[in-house]
Amino acid sequence: MAKYKPYNYSQSMLIPIRLDQQLVPGTLEFAIHHLVDNHLDMTVLDARFINDDTGRPAYDPRILLKIVLVAYSRGIVHSRKIEQACIENVTFMALACGQAPDYSTIATFISSMKDEVSSLFRDVLLACDEMNLLGGTTFSLDGCKLPSNASKEWSGTVKTLRKKQRKLEARVKELIERQIEVDQEEEQVADLSKREKQIERILKKADRIREFLGENGARIGRTGKEIKSNITDNESAYIKTSHGVIQGFNGQGMVNEEQIIVAARAFGNGQDYSHLAPMIEEAKQNLESIGYPSGCLEGNTLLADSNYHCEDNLKVCDEEKLDAYIPDVYFRKRDQRFETQANHKPKKSHRFTIADFTYNEETDWYICPKGKELKLKAKKAKTGNRVFRKYAIKDGDCSKCTFASKCLEKRGGKKKYLSILIETIPSCHQDMVEKIDTDEGRRKYEKRLGMVEPVFANIRTQKRMDRFTLRGSIKVNIQWLLYCMVHNIEKLAGHGYGYAVN
Repeated sequence: MAKYKPYNYSQSMLIPIRLDQQLVPGTLEFAIHHLVDNHLDMTVLDARFINDDTGRPAYDPRILLKIVLVAYSRGIVHSRKIEQACIENVTFMALACGQAPDYSTIATFISSMKDEVSSLFRDVLLACDEMNLLGGTTFSLDGCKLPSNASKEWSGTVKTLRKKQRKLEARVKELIERQIEVDQEEEQVADLSKREKQIERILKKADRIREFLGENGARIGRTGKEIKSNITDNESAYIKTSHGVIQGFNGQGMVNEEQIIVAARAFGNGQDYSHLAPMIEEAKQNLESIGYPSGCLEGNTLLADSNYHCEDNLKVCDEEKLDAYIPDVYFRKRDQRFETQANHKPKKSHRFTIADFTYNEETDWYICPKGKELKLKAKKAKTGNRVFRKYAIKDGDCSKCTFASKCLEKRGGKKKYLSILIETIPSCHQDMVEKIDTDEGRRKYEKRLGMVEPVFANIRTQKRMDRFTLRGSIKVNIQWLLYCMVHNIEKLAGHGYGYAVN
């Protein structure tokens, strides 16, 4: 017969715990504990409390910040889970000195740090500077797109939302008619109760859409066209990512060679190109606030992927005197090292080229392979930084041509246009193309992948800070800065911060 050790659930146990011994030097939680107590200026949070003479004592902001940062570092981003950790986890008990703030206190503390979180983020940068982690002359910029506390099912244009509202109202009408039919049948009482709850639920959804459309108009994007609104959080964005389509925010980060995030901000816009200028300004303000001279970014190298490539951004880099390396979307197709890869091979085309058209100097016309004439339409047609001489065929000449599939660039095109390049205007775009195609340009740009991508991998995958739990750009930006603070403090701990403590 099997023999087991005896046990009794009704017995009592006394577990002696000394709180300070639970925070071991060299660990991330100890680095957070020591940093908050010794390097962060927490007096910026004192102004919110007016309880010197009357009122209940408040939780010390130091304790709240410690447990929030440690919770985030372990992927615990919901306030209810943080409250639970303070009750069950010895490390959190040690950080909170046995106190157990409830979830509403924690949530309010986080979401109310609009004016203080930037100051705390800069204090962490100052600690990084004291450990010589802000050196280097190369910075890399990229974005990390994370889902927010909003459902993409509640996204749509004004037209699609109104259509959804009408469908919900039609469904309610259908259910009510069905309920009237069976109203007198006693055996359907259970079904009636269930149907009433269903009607109430659908009506709430329809009312929610109606109320939203009554308070908000069409949401216009940067191009002047309407973009999808979101009923849950209209400041979030409908974003396409490599992980699928999400409803969320774009967390931007600029990192240095030591992978310290020197600037961070969350945007409700999935397109990266519009965020370069504000991120450069944010980095300058952060560095200057901790003692760096004005214009401290001048002469430094900035690396960013092709999502940031546009004429305006390149001009900003020139104005800031940054040695920028921001390639266009075709740079790998021009790189001989990628010519064997299918994704970057130039696509073979069986269409006619300019060489297949005959030029008549006397009339200044072109003759197509079918013998039709293309007459001058525009002497100077500008596209970007290039100027073309444009020729066009007569209307109807291409409609029944047997060569149309080999001649027209777009399927369903009505007639042939021929553009002859006559001039290339100097531009930042062209200068960047030439710069990035050099051996030095490719060598410098290669550093980007090893600088910024591991930072976001650490935040998103290793630390599991992979979503925002708050709503609205202000509150989400607070949470994104706290995520980035966790990463920077871990870098401090990895370089020995908090080991030699008296």
